[in-house]
Amino acid sequence: MREAREFCGLFGVFGHPEAVHKTFYGLYSLQHRGQESAGIVTTDGRTLQAHRGMGLVGEIFDADVLAGLKNDVAIGHVRYSTTGSSTIQNAQPLLFQYAAGPLAIAHNGNLVNSGILRREFEERGSIFQTSTDSEIIMHLLAQPSELGDDERLIGALRQLRGAFSLLLLTPTRLYAIRDRHGFRPLCLGVLDGVPVAASESCALDVVGASYVRDVEPGEVVEFSAAGERSFSFAEKPETPAHCVFEHVYFARPDSLVFGENVHRVRMELGRRLAREHPVKADLVIPIPDSGNDAALGYSHESGIPLEHGFVRNHYVGRTFIQPTQGARIAGVGLKLNPIPGVVRGKKLVVVDDSIIRGTTSRGRVRLLRQCGAAEIHMRISCPPIAHPCYYGIDFPNPAELVAARMSVEEIRRHLELDSLGYLSLDGLLGSVSHPPAHYCTACYSGRYPVPVADRFSKLRHEEKC
Repeated sequence: MREAREFCGLFGVFGHPEAVHKTFYGLYSLQHRGQESAGIVTTDGRTLQAHRGMGLVGEIFDADVLAGLKNDVAIGHVRYSTTGSSTIQNAQPLLFQYAAGPLAIAHNGNLVNSGILRREFEERGSIFQTSTDSEIIMHLLAQPSELGDDERLIGALRQLRGAFSLLLLTPTRLYAIRDRHGFRPLCLGVLDGVPVAASESCALDVVGASYVRDVEPGEVVEFSAAGERSFSFAEKPETPAHCVFEHVYFARPDSLVFGENVHRVRMELGRRLAREHPVKADLVIPIPDSGNDAALGYSHESGIPLEHGFVRNHYVGRTFIQPTQGARIAGVGLKLNPIPGVVRGKKLVVVDDSIIRGTTSRGRVRLLRQCGAAEIHMRISCPPIAHPCYYGIDFPNPAELVAARMSVEEIRRHLELDSLGYLSLDGLLGSVSHPPAHYCTACYSGRYPVPVADRFSKLRHEEKC
């Protein structure tokens, strides 16, 4: 019953005659990561050409647009705004011209020191064209320097703090880069012998590419006519900080994320949830699509039959990716509708991935009551989210988080449930294959791998200090 919002998706191809169309389909498969805007930038070896727009991938790119972008190297981006408002100026990939030539940037994540860096540049007279934190990278690269390309790039990346998976495109090179903590996923594949990069492996699958590996934390992978080259811009920490919420909700179930199948993880979340919070009920019903896999795991473990209690309107996107709370509330009523013949008179276990603000959850519970549900027991496949995220999820304000204001029992009463159970943090971390210390759990635990020293808000670069 999701009211959070997420970030962005990246896709890139180097050296394929159908690079633009492959990027289009790659972005289509990553549409779940952002629905506000999308863009593609290509190179012919001398100049960069861009097309960006507001809305969904299929609305922005038609056959004529794709034909006009035809080149054999391309990068693309789908955006949900976590820093900066939802405007065409902030749509990515961002395209710039500086002393070294044209450069395009596609970014997934949040830089926690962008406010400090931006003020420093502005005090020296720099002019910013966007309100995104991603533009900081351009200004760092454009500083006067006698260093070579590698040293200039390494120097810029070393000044960034927070979460960033990046695709950078110059006329002759494509770079795939991941921050030293590995917060956000970024993987590499191969298609007809040429390299492909994507936020999730599902995008590789849809274009017929094979998964090769993840970009390592702190790694820069360069693709050029000379081939592939890899180097590190920073020493990796002893343990990475993979966002465990990618497994809980963000990624598609058919993706490999952090080297692990998302569907398998979510099934295990549901199994452990059934062991931690059993209940006598007639049916398990998921909140589609986010609760499907965990509900299946809950059903398998508990022996309670799984049934579809909601119908989803597939022409309504992920409501939590809407830029305002008002838009999210309007969207959820269109998105899901209960099936009275399924839920009437039944004791229900309703499984979802998380509760952020609680706004839509309460409305859906009331709909189930109106349809005659006898009992409603909600089970959530992660712990209560009681702390802000500063690394690329749009809930940086603790006042918006229902679990920061209420106990579990208070949330149960607020949502008008018969019972409410959250998966424990141990249960969550026991469902993934890497050691627990390898995951960022800040939104649950309040332990932040990278400190946030600056004032933080989504519109911080648009507000007057």
